Amino acid sequence: MTDLEHTSIMVRDARAADMGDVLRIYTPYVLHGLATFEEVPPTPDEMERRLGAVQTAGLPYLVAAWGHEIVGYAYATAYRPRPAYRHTIENSVYVAHAQHRSGVGSALLTALITRCEQGPWRQMVAAIGDSANAGSIVLHRRLGFEMVGTLRNVGFKHERWVDTVLMQRALKPV
Repeated sequence: MTDLEHTSIMVRDARAADMGDVLRIYTPYVLHGLATFEEVPPTPDEMERRLGAVQTAGLPYLVAAWGHEIVGYAYATAYRPRPAYRHTIENSVYVAHAQHRSGVGSALLTALITRCEQGPWRQMVAAIGDSANAGSIVLHRRLGFEMVGTLRNVGFKHERWVDTVLMQRALKPV
């Protein structure tokens, strides 16, 4: 039994004070993983700027806490900047590696979807780095996302070409 099984996951709105923990979770993905195509970890100031941009756009940025520890985060951003896409958003979910398959990702994405269903958005897109990212693909599928395509070899990271998997979920009926 892990320590995480003793307490429940609390999902709440992110605050600027959480960005150090968010950066701690994100940095291994940048340096060693393929879930993000970012290659240099952002600075703490950049993470705060990103939080502010999401919040200013009226979109949710959430963190998951287990006890007093931040163990994951999720947020929504505009899918594309052109006005015709204004009703479509993209999600991002990151979980501390030690808490993979513990329910954190599911709790975060469920809360994010619920919050976004309450807004004016109609579609949510997941652009999943690496077609071998089975955990993220399974999580999204379990929460109602459908596979809509794979962009082959669109990223080059860690000396290899990497796919992006596209999944989509309706937030409201069309």
